[in-house]
Amino acid sequence: MRFLADLEGHLRRKFSGYPAEDVLTLEACPAGQDGDFTLNCFRIGRFCGNPAAAAQTAADFLAGHPDVERVSVVKAFVNLTLAPAVLHGVTAADPRALLARCELPEAQRRRVLIEFSAPNTNKPQHLGHVRNNTLGMALGSLLKRVGHDVIEINLVNDRGIHICKSMLCYQRTGNGRTPENTGIKGDHLVGDFYVEYNRMLAAEIKVLKAARPELAERDSEELFLETEIGRATQKMLQDWEAGVPEVRDLWKTMNAWVFAGFDATYRRMGIKFDHTYLESETYLLGKDIISAGLERGVFTRREDGAVICDLGKLGKKVVLRSDGTSVYITQDIGTTKRKYDDYHPETMIWVVGDEQNLHFQMLFEIMKRLGFEWAKDLYHLSYGMVNLPNGRMKSREGTVVDADDLFDEMAELARNACAERADGSLTEAELARRGEIIGLGALKFMLLKFNPKTTITFDPAASVRFEGDTGPYVQYVAARIASIERKAGAKGVKADAVNWSRLNHTLERELAVKLYFYPEVMRTAAAKRDCSGLVEYLLELAKAFNRFYRDCPVLGAADTELAAARLALAGAVKQVVADGLRTLTIGVPEAM
Repeated sequence: MRFLADLEGHLRRKFSGYPAEDVLTLEACPAGQDGDFTLNCFRIGRFCGNPAAAAQTAADFLAGHPDVERVSVVKAFVNLTLAPAVLHGVTAADPRALLARCELPEAQRRRVLIEFSAPNTNKPQHLGHVRNNTLGMALGSLLKRVGHDVIEINLVNDRGIHICKSMLCYQRTGNGRTPENTGIKGDHLVGDFYVEYNRMLAAEIKVLKAARPELAERDSEELFLETEIGRATQKMLQDWEAGVPEVRDLWKTMNAWVFAGFDATYRRMGIKFDHTYLESETYLLGKDIISAGLERGVFTRREDGAVICDLGKLGKKVVLRSDGTSVYITQDIGTTKRKYDDYHPETMIWVVGDEQNLHFQMLFEIMKRLGFEWAKDLYHLSYGMVNLPNGRMKSREGTVVDADDLFDEMAELARNACAERADGSLTEAELARRGEIIGLGALKFMLLKFNPKTTITFDPAASVRFEGDTGPYVQYVAARIASIERKAGAKGVKADAVNWSRLNHTLERELAVKLYFYPEVMRTAAAKRDCSGLVEYLLELAKAFNRFYRDCPVLGAADTELAAARLALAGAVKQVVADGLRTLTIGVPEAM
């Protein structure tokens, strides 16, 4: 703002020690105090005598500035009320410039690789994956929005004992079933065999414990190889690693079913990965790095032959078993190096649940000890569990909420809400289209509403309401403004040649102030790698608009000039709301 730059110049001339760079920033004026903005003078107090003296000096100068209507001093704070044309001139009058301020200077932009989703090919994606996907894609979108170069990566776990469980069950009970001849989506079909396998395993363990009472207190994992089905599964894994054609062919077939299912789920969420790594191609990576690190003393060999890394307070981590086979972190070490070599990012981010916090702390420390300079910029976006009102989900028992079923439920809830409002005026196709946009938007909005570390309970019915702190509430603001614009066009009211000085109502000013801080909110959310701040802002902006709309009629304004000004202000709000929702990967309906 011009008055801020003029004040900076005045302070530099008045105080010899004042810094050459701009240091003044505006904050929203606290509720209950008079003003649009507050200038915090603590940060310049040492250059101007003390904070109180700095505030008085700033107030004396600004009181005579043509952009400023009123000034008041509260201790070391200066509250400012701007001329309406000035206030709206830097916000609603030029939405394009306002949105451009979201972008970082070139020197602050980075190349960022973000890995998220990481499903297993033994089951469909569920609500936990949906939170992971939502966090990953929204963060990637946010980082792109502020100007970073973002590479979005998926690492699919497509091998291992859990994959063999579904395969073995299909061998024994599949009877030639396929997605095509059953009409079941491929990942769901394979997931059904995974659930059935665990039922078969549980039944065998029950019989085993009945026959051998001494095993009664041992858990299922301990007894896995005591069962026939467990040994058969272990043999299948060994055959897979040996490349036995029959096993490999079945693995390729069932994985293809799952990948087709995953692709449909990703398309519905709007996810496109730049690259997908497969664990079957990466699980042997890392061994050479471990060998080199052992020679350099980064790792040591334990008495039993296992290779370990002593990480101090983090503990001792095995990086190779005593028989020379990999553990999970071996692959992670190799895959991290592979991703860096492939894309040369300046920052790498993993979106993974908080149960893996220690794993990533250890991984990052090991990468640093291995001497990779870029390892200082590795980041784990840890997130909490998603529960349902009726409790936790369990994949093995088939009690998970599949992502596709959840999407269907959300779309149906939103479709029904739209149908109630439409009173039969919409076609079924249009209701379905709106239901999809609003329903999936409601789901994403609710999952992004909280800090990722928070464990949340997700209630589908509550999240899709058009009132309250929900995605549809914010979407409805954009749709309402679009409706106002259509009606204004029919009446010949145009938001051009606007006289911004007409907008002096408290609620009009409140909207302008909210708009001013949008770029700061966007940049702060990106810096914190947390979309919840942007969600909170959009809710606040939506509430501010609804207060404005209630007390400041647009098309019912006192005269055409005032109507045009209010229409332009509403249009700026719509552009910011739409930009924010799209940044969160949420659709913006033209009508609801």
